[in-house]
Amino acid sequence: MTILEQLASAAGQRVQDLNIALAQQIAATKDKKAVQELIAGLEHKTKALRHDCIKTIYEVAALQPGLASPYVQVFLALLDSKDNRLQWGAMTTLSAIAAQVPAGLYQALPRLVAIADAGSVITRDHLVRILVSLAGIPAYASDAVPLLLEQLLQAPVNQVPAYAEQAMPVIPPTDKEKFRQVLHTRLNDIEQESKRKRIEKVLKKLKP
Repeated sequence: MTILEQLASAAGQRVQDLNIALAQQIAATKDKKAVQELIAGLEHKTKALRHDCIKTIYEVAALQPGLASPYVQVFLALLDSKDNRLQWGAMTTLSAIAAQVPAGLYQALPRLVAIADAGSVITRDHLVRILVSLAGIPAYASDAVPLLLEQLLQAPVNQVPAYAEQAMPVIPPTDKEKFRQVLHTRLNDIEQESKRKRIEKVLKKLKP
């Protein structure tokens, strides 16, 4: 049985359990050939199967990013897909492999930001993860940190606490005051007490 024949849609199922189990198996055995088959499946004529392929790929990438990182250009190309599932699935995969391919993602930053700004909340979530990864690398921090702060300023209220928590460890000392100002600005937008407390907790940690 081929890898594509083991996907949920091929088995007549809509639930993702089969795809997740398959991804775990591929990751555990470091099956490069299986990943190749999934990559090829991204161009399959059946939409459900294409969706299963990207789901399985980003589940593999979360467990074994090195298996997916050789295909970074494939995922970057998918960002232009008119199929929203493939687009945000590609961004999800890119965030999972960001530590393996920082140079490629750094070069694609303007495009990544543009895609996320026009895309779904999930797409933006994974852009933030990519920016956090790049901000932690000194060579890329001067460009990644301002973009990260910009995302914090623009983010939907529900996402702000999570973005702030992710960003805090990678904000360099020279940008901590700007980070603090952004958080204070967003605090004014947040009414829900639990979310306010999460932001306030980050602010406390920023105190000298």
